[in-house]
Amino acid sequence: MNKSANTNRRYLNLIKVVSLLIPVIVFTLLFIPEKLSAGTWVYTLPHLNAIINSTTSLILISAFISILGKNIKAHRGFMMTAFGMGVIFLISYVTYHSTADSTLFGDINFDGELDDIERQAVEDTRSLYLFFLLSHILCSIAVVPLVLIAFYFSLTGQIPRHKKIVRFAFPVWLYVSITGVIVYFMIRPYYQY
Repeated sequence: MNKSANTNRRYLNLIKVVSLLIPVIVFTLLFIPEKLSAGTWVYTLPHLNAIINSTTSLILISAFISILGKNIKAHRGFMMTAFGMGVIFLISYVTYHSTADSTLFGDINFDGELDDIERQAVEDTRSLYLFFLLSHILCSIAVVPLVLIAFYFSLTGQIPRHKKIVRFAFPVWLYVSITGVIVYFMIRPYYQY
């Protein structure tokens, strides 16, 4: 096996490890019984995350338009910015969920539970919310390795392989960004702060 193939295998294995660690860490933080104490400022983070997701959506669309116009330099700049936004989002998301209890859709009285009256009040929209939330979560897990592999192939000049993976990575990443905003606006009325 040549040096290039060994390097590829090593980096792709690292991407697999990172792609597994991120959802495990996030899942663990969501369900830790005792949240870390960080003050009330963390309740601004969901709003920041919505801004990041909105901005990322626009950046991804701009990157797509740039590459259609064969403007590789602009495309690269947009994609590096989108990647940076993703890192900031992940840090913000992990910070929020390690320090604040999750908000329940329909929790009108902010007691952390859905009683029958609250459940009945949101009955029609809860299924739609859960669809967007679950598809967003599943796609966000899938997008991590897709994006990391796409970036690796691009940065190492493996453009044919890069093009193959972005056929999947781009729509999934765009879907995650857009549904993140949809989920935010649907649950926003139930944030206590």
